[in-house]
Amino acid sequence: MDTILDPNRPAAGGGDADIIRDSDQNSFMQDVVEASRQTPILVDFWATWCGPCKQLTPTLEKVTRAAGGRVKLVKIDIDKNQALVRQLAQMGLPLQSVPTVVAFWKGQIADLFQGALPESEVKRFVEALLKLAGGQMPTADLLGEAKAAAEEGDHAGALQLFGELIQAEPENAEAYAGLVRALMALGEEDQAEAVLDQIPAKIANHAEIASVRSALELAKQGREARARLAEFEQRVAADPDDHAARIDLAVALNAAGEKAAAVDALIDSIRRDREWNEQAARKQLLKFLEAWGFADPASVAARRKLSTLLFS
Repeated sequence: MDTILDPNRPAAGGGDADIIRDSDQNSFMQDVVEASRQTPILVDFWATWCGPCKQLTPTLEKVTRAAGGRVKLVKIDIDKNQALVRQLAQMGLPLQSVPTVVAFWKGQIADLFQGALPESEVKRFVEALLKLAGGQMPTADLLGEAKAAAEEGDHAGALQLFGELIQAEPENAEAYAGLVRALMALGEEDQAEAVLDQIPAKIANHAEIASVRSALELAKQGREARARLAEFEQRVAADPDDHAARIDLAVALNAAGEKAAAVDALIDSIRRDREWNEQAARKQLLKFLEAWGFADPASVAARRKLSTLLFS
């Protein structure tokens, strides 16, 4: 795990002097307008007396570096470039308020914002600009590669890719969830639990994290239940109203990869007595859906069966 979440490893999209530069009114056409015909350009209009500028500029630089050259940042001091400020004002772009960040693409103004936005919003702004230009952040590519590796069964490869993504974006809930699922698939449940304990508080309640927590909990329950699968089947056969056995049977079936059968066991319990033990069967079914992910085909089918039962 130390090799996966090593804080000393460099993040993806390292610095490149060519992607961040200072410019002026003499070079504006070349550095911004002409350059934007090839690469999206962010222009940071700032001033030395501007407190919020001192907060925003480092954030812009960080997000630009993370984009790995797919967007560039040009910084312009408005006090030293009054002729440019006046010219832009005549074009409908007043710059009395700084910081102002203007995005250029194909020689035209694509978007802008004013004020010191938090990093998450600056990132969304850049992502939107890249989308307009037909691209995306390198971390989006990395996430896609990691998910593809997991879907293909290359859990070791997915583990490495999700770890790299966490280095680049330490508050990426999808990356943490993917990392935990990869560890679970490799049989490393103790490490998976350790990763969950490291998750930043800001994303601790994210839906992806809640889902993988449920999946890990079900995996632990399932190991014990699976060994007693035949016992639960016998108990249900002997007493169809043994709801505790039906729920345990569902957990065991899920652990064996039989999602549809697990759903049917719980649906049968709900049909017989939906209020038993404070709706325990329905709650167990909802835990399955959370662990599987609500887009999972088994979840879609389960929701349809539950809805038909409850509203028929």
